[in-house]
Amino acid sequence: MASTATASSAGPRYAAPDPTLPKPWKGLVDGKTGYLYFWNPVTNVTQYERPTSADSVPKPSVAPISSSVQVQQSSEGRCGYSPGKENDRDGRGSEAKLEPVSRTDQNARSGPVHSHNTPNVTSSSVSGVSSARGHGSVTGGSNLSGDAYRRQHEITVTGDEVPPPFSSFESTGFPSELLREVHNAGFSAPTPIQAQSWPIALQGRDIVAIAKTGSGKTLGYLVPGFMHIKRCGNDSQMGPTVLVLSPTRELATQIQDEAQKFGGSSRITCTCLYGGAPKGPQLREIERGVDIVVATPGRLNDILEMRRVSLQQVSYLVLDEADRMLDMGFEPQIRKIVKEVPTRRQTLMYTATWPREVRKIAADLLVNPVQVNIGNIDELVANKSITQNVEVLAPMVKHRRLEQILRSQEPGSKIIVFCSTKKMCDQLARNLSQFGAASIHGDKSQADRDYVLGQFRSGRSPVLVATDVAARGLDIKDIRVVINYDFPTGVEDYVHRIGRTGRAGATGLAFTFFGDQDSKHASDLIKVLEGANQQVPAELREMASRGGGMGRPRRWAPSSGGYDGERGGRTDSGYGGRDGGRGGRGISTSSSWHEKSGGRGYGHESSDRYVGGLVSLYCF
Repeated sequence: MASTATASSAGPRYAAPDPTLPKPWKGLVDGKTGYLYFWNPVTNVTQYERPTSADSVPKPSVAPISSSVQVQQSSEGRCGYSPGKENDRDGRGSEAKLEPVSRTDQNARSGPVHSHNTPNVTSSSVSGVSSARGHGSVTGGSNLSGDAYRRQHEITVTGDEVPPPFSSFESTGFPSELLREVHNAGFSAPTPIQAQSWPIALQGRDIVAIAKTGSGKTLGYLVPGFMHIKRCGNDSQMGPTVLVLSPTRELATQIQDEAQKFGGSSRITCTCLYGGAPKGPQLREIERGVDIVVATPGRLNDILEMRRVSLQQVSYLVLDEADRMLDMGFEPQIRKIVKEVPTRRQTLMYTATWPREVRKIAADLLVNPVQVNIGNIDELVANKSITQNVEVLAPMVKHRRLEQILRSQEPGSKIIVFCSTKKMCDQLARNLSQFGAASIHGDKSQADRDYVLGQFRSGRSPVLVATDVAARGLDIKDIRVVINYDFPTGVEDYVHRIGRTGRAGATGLAFTFFGDQDSKHASDLIKVLEGANQQVPAELREMASRGGGMGRPRRWAPSSGGYDGERGGRTDSGYGGRDGGRGGRGISTSSSWHEKSGGRGYGHESSDRYVGGLVSLYCF
């Protein structure tokens, strides 16, 4: 057996002896990627998660039918497509067509599984390890059980045999160069969304993650993407392996920065495709070959129509800020792009809210996903790390109060001031010049926007006056204060605005000026404040008691509308297949993935206000 593990320099080799490993587990190092993983010679199970004593119990060699869906899909479709399955369009559309996968039969001839040859080595934990451990101890050195960790961090999960969260970076088994980058960035432990989504993603499973902005979701999907790229070993000149769709140019470039920062030492390459910039340099980067493409839907569609990029190698698809993309009217472009991606893939969707239109597209594009919720998804919840101050003010005193707040902050603190119109944005920036203010909105050229954001990031212009264009996708971690000079068009936008502060575990401050013209939002705003344990002004309660905010149902609230009659095998208890294909085993949840009654409408508040108004503010 030892000779099998060391026969080839490209094959796995035994890691240094580790007396803390439970018997009979052995550590192995992938000869091609250098990644550490673990092998049980008794059960022939391999996994990236560090094993616990519970994992040492022998498991049946045949995977249950529900788990074999994930095992077979990963090993045959995502990094090594099987032509024999070509007639089954979705690969996972019907369980009756899938035979149970025997890990013993698969591995017996070669000893320890080499992760390059078995694209999803952690899939074994779906059929064996996870079923034994269930929701047991957290992977790592924590004394908390998996359930206790989830309760402490307000994590709820829905799905079959969901693995426990990682409590530390060391327990992940990630390669040393990646862990070094993480520690150099100052992170001491995974955020809740990372801790829970990483072990699921490493099993090759689809994920819907619902978490507030600033929760660390970018690394939540990038790091498993790095591992996926190394396992696949694709030729990057033939096209990317990982595709990330994001709503705005600002967010897309920030994702690219994170990918280069944390993936550079692993020699993972990334490019960013977005509008408002020449296509030539972007096309040249694609031609040179990249592992990851981060793109806004509009620009990617343009390049696809030019036939200058192939998505046929994409086996790891991410939709980041899915709710924002749908709000901005990108659903047709998203669906068009997804048709260019092989149906045999792993799909991860990240969203801050869970409205009906997001549930609909999740049901169409994902198969048997695990749903991970951080916090309460039934109502819009603000980040509890942000202290929210709502002040009921007359319009004529707003500017004086704004200057008082700015003077009260420490010199150099980064502050965003939101207002509702471009004209007011420019006017406020001029009036606040003594504070180093600069403005950004949709009428600014891309070069001007880049310059202003650069000044803001560097601290040379510590006050940024912005319309909602800066609320979507801006990720600057050290913003101290957000001021809503004008209240937005709804509390959903309010939560997204104040979410620019209090990111990555930091605390933040938010000041909001609220007037009689905003009274229709009073009741909804009170619910957000109370949900985050914030003080509610008496004047705001008085507005709500007069009927403010009671006239219009909220767009993200659970409702009975739906898309009945569409393809996809969608029922009360299941997802559809890829692109409307046949449905497989479903997940039954209290908040149904899709509703059966009602028409095709997008809920009570149409997203047309974004299509007609805000879309013009973005460069795609």
